[in-house]
Amino acid sequence: MTIPLDDLRYEIKFVVPRPEAYRMHGWLKTHAEGFRVAYPPRKVNNVYFDNFDLATYDENLSGVSERTKIRLRWYGIDKELLDGRLELKQKKNRLGWKTTFKVQGLPFIGRTWQQIGRDLRELLPMEAQRWLDLHPEPVIINRYEREYYVSRDGQVRITLDTGLTVLDQRLARSPNRTARTNLPDVMIVEAKAVDRAFRELGRVVSDIPVRVGRFSKYVNGLQTILTSS
Repeated sequence: MTIPLDDLRYEIKFVVPRPEAYRMHGWLKTHAEGFRVAYPPRKVNNVYFDNFDLATYDENLSGVSERTKIRLRWYGIDKELLDGRLELKQKKNRLGWKTTFKVQGLPFIGRTWQQIGRDLRELLPMEAQRWLDLHPEPVIINRYEREYYVSRDGQVRITLDTGLTVLDQRLARSPNRTARTNLPDVMIVEAKAVDRAFRELGRVVSDIPVRVGRFSKYVNGLQTILTSS
């Protein structure tokens, strides 16, 4: 697959205990780069897909240099018909990029995973179908509230994710939308910039009042489920 050069980006993550989350808002409000709200806050929902052997989970856990996560994403509340997108979140060493496929009118509430998978394939082009065929199993649903900020020059974007929840789908015939597994009460901060703005990204976050931390919502969510079961 050819990497879309304009979409290459660096991403730095920070894991913040919720009692310290106020520090991030204060830092953003007073930063010299003039961060502003880029988009109204919204609820993010994802279904992460894997194969029977959880190969994607293992690759991310072991830090394989080139890897891909497959997820179905939509915003707001669950609906009978979902509008969202299938995303391939891909990474090669420190650089990442996303390939997205629009999904409109996917029957969801009241459907089995088998029906959802069949309907989803019919809404996708062949390239996306091939990825879904390689990762046919819905493993988890995760949800969180996201805030969006961007620097004055538009080069650095920062998102703040709170209220993380995860729902196990591995043995569910239909989407498990209620039986949650408890996750640590943290804020996940993601600072992002395109490849050419890497130095600016490093400069901007050099005085951020929280520590860099490795956190994959898929890996950490599934780990929490596995250790609690």
